[in-house]
Amino acid sequence: MNKRILIVEDEKKIAKVLKIELEFEGYDVTMEHDGKAGLETAFNAKPDLILLDVMLPEISGIEVLRRLRKEDRHTPVLLLTARNTTLDKVQGLDLGANDYITKPFEIEEVLARIRSSIRYNDMLLGKSEDGKKKPVLSASDLVVNTETREVNRNSKSITLTPKEFDLLVYLLINKNKIVTREGIITNVWGYEYEGETNVIDVYIRYLRKKIDADEEHQLITTVRGVGYTIREK
Repeated sequence: MNKRILIVEDEKKIAKVLKIELEFEGYDVTMEHDGKAGLETAFNAKPDLILLDVMLPEISGIEVLRRLRKEDRHTPVLLLTARNTTLDKVQGLDLGANDYITKPFEIEEVLARIRSSIRYNDMLLGKSEDGKKKPVLSASDLVVNTETREVNRNSKSITLTPKEFDLLVYLLINKNKIVTREGIITNVWGYEYEGETNVIDVYIRYLRKKIDADEEHQLITTVRGVGYTIREK
């Protein structure tokens, strides 16, 4: 079954070009040209990914994202913005956008980011053998529900930021395997992340303080020169 993509873009020429390119790649594509219609279609059609312009008539893209995330925490959203400003990017990411693409863009970049976001979301909502969603991930006494985003260790609730949660889920998906820094950057921070790679060390440190603090068994392990892993007892 083809993946379904919703484009919410008021510049009809851009939306049409995206639609043609995405359909050529085998995606099923729906277009909307204002925020109100885009939000309604997002709820009703349940696409696998949304390309969402920031500047939209009726309802802004940021407001569409905010309302969407109240009901839907998982559908990947890639923001399209003509404004190369930190404020748009930070606001969108804080509200739950998975990535952003600044106009003008190369279609190859858009396609790569779409593939990366869908691949990670499929891992996040992995299927069991009977085809049903398997939302609970665990390692020893650590339990993570990817649908409710609840995290518990030793029956104690742990509060994580969105990026800390994404990093923890990626480690748990690859439990008992070593994940490289490059793999983390690609799957958690997104295609062609342009920031400092030491951000990984910073977030690993944040996770350790919340997950492993005061625990006898330390789950998160550094494999020097390679990457990180979560190992059960």
